Amino acid sequence: MSESPPDSRKKDAPRLHAVAAAGGALARKEDPDAILRRLEWTVIRRLDGLLQGDYRTLFRAFGLDLADLREYQLHDDVRHIDWNVTARLQTPYVREFHADREVTAWFLLDLSGSVDFGSGNVRKRALSTELTAVLGRLLTRHGNRVGAILYSDKIDGVVPAGAGRRHVLQILDRMMKPAAPAARKETNLGDLMEKAQSAIKRRSVIFVVSDFISTPGWARGLALLARRHEIVAVRLYDPLEMELPDLGLIVMQDAETGEQLFVDTHDARFRRQFAEAALRREAALRAALSEAGVDCLELATDDDLVDALMRFTVLRKRRSQLAAGVSLTSHR
Repeated sequence: MSESPPDSRKKDAPRLHAVAAAGGALARKEDPDAILRRLEWTVIRRLDGLLQGDYRTLFRAFGLDLADLREYQLHDDVRHIDWNVTARLQTPYVREFHADREVTAWFLLDLSGSVDFGSGNVRKRALSTELTAVLGRLLTRHGNRVGAILYSDKIDGVVPAGAGRRHVLQILDRMMKPAAPAARKETNLGDLMEKAQSAIKRRSVIFVVSDFISTPGWARGLALLARRHEIVAVRLYDPLEMELPDLGLIVMQDAETGEQLFVDTHDARFRRQFAEAALRREAALRAALSEAGVDCLELATDDDLVDALMRFTVLRKRRSQLAAGVSLTSHR
């Protein structure tokens, strides 16, 4: 297995952002509780409608096999009735949680300088916060525990796994605290993977939420984590990181070292080289995740969060069906 994608820290790297664009993408001025209440109303409520209260499909897409089904019995909690199955079989069925009901999920959160970018109204950092809030609340609402490891240019802290809405708010509060003055260091996601290996003792579902703009070497750590845990990579990106429009002469700044370059985006050759470099990084990232056996949820700053989650759910379901078909064929 290759160590990692090629070094994405050269001057054509996507962390080299247009100063004007980065400055125009202001983060929402909301406290954690306001963010979670807004998402409960606008995102989780929509998911409730789309899934009709049956989160097994979504959870299983993330490796969370939470419940079995059995026929309804007297004194069962009617809140556990699976109405989809009940309507299909014309017999009441309830969702029965496993004896080991508690599923533990961890968020490995890359909060380095490059996630502060967004060419529109949403920065990658805000996207990370909202995804963590939605998944964290969905999980804790169903009796599971969530924890987090936060990284900027170093490990900023570990929030031990816990349950309940207040615990999700604690994670969001840690994510949104003003960062200490940057040391102008390049991101090394290998440090985050190494910390996860020592901090997460119990088999868990791990969401690695990052733009994966890092010095080389992180892919091996991810592969080691994937041997023990169910891993979902959540790759944050902005469309402007993939292709530059013709903006004329602009100043671009390295989001982590602060280095600036004066570039002419009117130059078609420069724009073509930028796009080609982005494609190479994209291919290398996909190859590294594939070798580690990790699926990736792609999340752009102009994405609808509900649509992205549903797309990923469909993708995982198809892959699972294909894998089951291959397994069945091989045993004939």
